[in-house]
Amino acid sequence: MRVISASALVVALALLPSAASAQNDRRPAGAKTAETPRSTPLPRDTIKRLKGGDPAQVKAALDDVRMAAKDGSPAVPAIAEVLRAGLSPMLTQAAIETLGDTESEGASEVLGSYSRHRNVVLRRAAVLALSRTRGAVATKALRASLSDPDAAVRATAATALGGMAAKDAVSDLFVALDHKVAEAAASIGQLCAAQECDRLASKLGSVPFDVVTSGLDQVLFRGGKDVSDDLKVKIVGRVRELGTGEANRFLREVQGKWPLAWSQRVRQAIDQAVLATSSSPGSGGGQ
Repeated sequence: MRVISASALVVALALLPSAASAQNDRRPAGAKTAETPRSTPLPRDTIKRLKGGDPAQVKAALDDVRMAAKDGSPAVPAIAEVLRAGLSPMLTQAAIETLGDTESEGASEVLGSYSRHRNVVLRRAAVLALSRTRGAVATKALRASLSDPDAAVRATAATALGGMAAKDAVSDLFVALDHKVAEAAASIGQLCAAQECDRLASKLGSVPFDVVTSGLDQVLFRGGKDVSDDLKVKIVGRVRELGTGEANRFLREVQGKWPLAWSQRVRQAIDQAVLATSSSPGSGGGQ
């Protein structure tokens, strides 16, 4: 299954004109500059080829939709139709991945049905695509996928729910965390309300430290309007109480990342916690 990397953004940035060349640009003020197209226009016969039944033409049409990205959304109903009619396993996976590339919420219903497919490869592809199409239907399907028999499906679903800001899924994510879906912790940290964040912190000592703190790190670096300073100080205190080397290392990482302009009260609690745990075995902070 192909995973789309964010490295394409780096390449795109590298192709932008340099500051020096911009200074040499003598176009009149207000003149429009050409922009690199983000997608390829969808060929007019794409839908016809999708419905034509010829596997080679279907594959070529799917490739065209993928190249069109979001602009390929008009083809979503046709792709859903051919998926329901039945395709070869290879074309089915390609169609699922293509629906993800369109980022169209209208694709979520058919993707949700494939998130329950007996073929684990197709379930993995569908869950990943749902993380991109989003919407209420996608959220419902991803919540169900938290209990999938396959670990990769569970992990992808847990991560996707955090990225989709699906706050109604927090209770399901706690259930998943209790069933050793480690990725659920970070998503809980992204989404939790005060009592839920405190519940996550209470997992310290019963759930592996690095799993819980992957979520607590998210909580600590959420904005002040979203998570209060009182709660952040309380979480820092919970970690401090462990008095372990790994607690000290985590606190030092938080200390190093804490923005200078952010709450000095929380910063003071972090500094004090780092100092209090600096002599813990394995902390590396006693030198």
